[in-house]
Amino acid sequence: MEPSQILSDPLRTKGTAFTEEERRDLGLLGLLPHAVTSLDTQVRRSWNEVHRMATDLDRYVYLRSLQDRNEHLFYSVLAADVPTALPLVYTPTVAEGCRRFSEIWRRPRGLYLSYPDRADLRAMLRNRPHTEVDVIVVTDGQRILGIGDQGVGGMGIPVGKLSLYTLIGGIDPARTLPILLDVGTDNADLLDDPFYLGWRHRRIPDDEYFAFVEDFVAAVAAELPDVLLQWEDFATPHAAPILARYRDRLLTFNDDIQGTAAVALGALQGATAVAGTRLRDQHVVMLGAGSAGIGVMEMVRQEMVDEGASDDEARARCWVVDVRGLLTTDREDLADDQRAFAHDPADVEGWKVSHEEGRTSLPGLADVVEHLDVGVLLGLSTAQGAFTEEIVRTMAGKVDRPIVFPLSNPTANAEARPADIDGWTDGRALIATGSPFPPLAREDGEDIPVAQCNNVYVFPAVGLAVTAARATRVTDAMMRAAARALGSASPALRDPRAPLLPSWADVRDVADDLAVAVAVQAVADGVAPEAGEDELRAAVHRTRWTPGYRA
Repeated sequence: MEPSQILSDPLRTKGTAFTEEERRDLGLLGLLPHAVTSLDTQVRRSWNEVHRMATDLDRYVYLRSLQDRNEHLFYSVLAADVPTALPLVYTPTVAEGCRRFSEIWRRPRGLYLSYPDRADLRAMLRNRPHTEVDVIVVTDGQRILGIGDQGVGGMGIPVGKLSLYTLIGGIDPARTLPILLDVGTDNADLLDDPFYLGWRHRRIPDDEYFAFVEDFVAAVAAELPDVLLQWEDFATPHAAPILARYRDRLLTFNDDIQGTAAVALGALQGATAVAGTRLRDQHVVMLGAGSAGIGVMEMVRQEMVDEGASDDEARARCWVVDVRGLLTTDREDLADDQRAFAHDPADVEGWKVSHEEGRTSLPGLADVVEHLDVGVLLGLSTAQGAFTEEIVRTMAGKVDRPIVFPLSNPTANAEARPADIDGWTDGRALIATGSPFPPLAREDGEDIPVAQCNNVYVFPAVGLAVTAARATRVTDAMMRAAARALGSASPALRDPRAPLLPSWADVRDVADDLAVAVAVQAVADGVAPEAGEDELRAAVHRTRWTPGYRA
């Protein structure tokens, strides 16, 4: 390899950390300043640069550029201050990075599989930078976080997710592959943007879309049959059918459906323990009937059954409200996964609900909270402020420790602010959010951190687990095993004033425990080779990649 190629290879370069001997041996003399600096010094210099920047978007662009230049340094920088780094390389800053993707684009990373080139999918997959791949994250850019259709800009999500697979889960960055399925965009602003980098076309119809996804899956199965394929930020009408179609054919999962559900259930495990209740005994209400909301409720239902409830009992305690109101069996606008949580209209007969144009409307969120003793209120609706003071106070008047999770991203879309929920419940609420919020202030001067139900607690551990255990499928039981392990790590179990989820500073250590739990369940489910827990723990540690310059 030519000296200039060594310096420009992000996985081989050390920059100014090349020793004098290495510079001579590799032919680098004259290509670097004279001083030899350590990796620690490079990390400090990089953080100084980050702190000098004016906006989080500037910091995001800088860190992404650093990743393109020097992967070992990039991950060493993130590892040096995980709590500060996470919101810069992922949510909430990544939302703005996706919005302005075409504007801030610097160099290619990953694969862009465009519909006009659909005949060449296998050839495009063979153009991947590295032959061996453990994890793919793929999106079509249609439902990015809470900001909607970003077209090709959605690539910011797979790139960001895979950075966290490496930082938290220890997946070798050379064995990760972000993919964007470019099937057009319905975002008029992007179609009119002269700098837009994607296929300038309206999104293709569903028949063509699902055929394209089928061709993509076939190409992946042929080229990379053992890879973990994670679906990310697909629109609700596509997400659930894609997962259902391929989950038994591939090592695959949908993070919005299953990852969100697992981390929410993990937080609920801690919350119900602190509240002194069982999940199976709660009325659980979800505002939002998209793929993420239904995914959470399905995992809640499964956990209620695992706790001893019958399937009918569990479903009777799960309530889902969308923009029209409560899901009921007489509605004709429900998808199959939504219909699984629809209640018989007889269940709410006699409720006094609002009226529209002389007819009785569907019960809304306020009606459900008014007529039931709701112990758990969850939100994945992107409806800012939907958890009103009246609704939260009504709930808090019926239960001692209301569990309230406004989980929508980004921060501006949260159903309520934690500080408001805390005030409305006189500090009794157990709170977790989807995006980061400031700590809750107490009169004694102590600040209480707010748990953030970020999927980063779960998906990197799943990737580490299936890679270490050589699993062939991702089962629902494996995701629930991750949730239980996360719930067991809740700081609130030791101190009721502590947050429901571990601190970001501890998240990499927690990932190892989650990975072992998932791997053990994979063996129990018959989707991984026989191995004992000690063997699996050793495999997890063996698999973990850590940044640092090699000799």
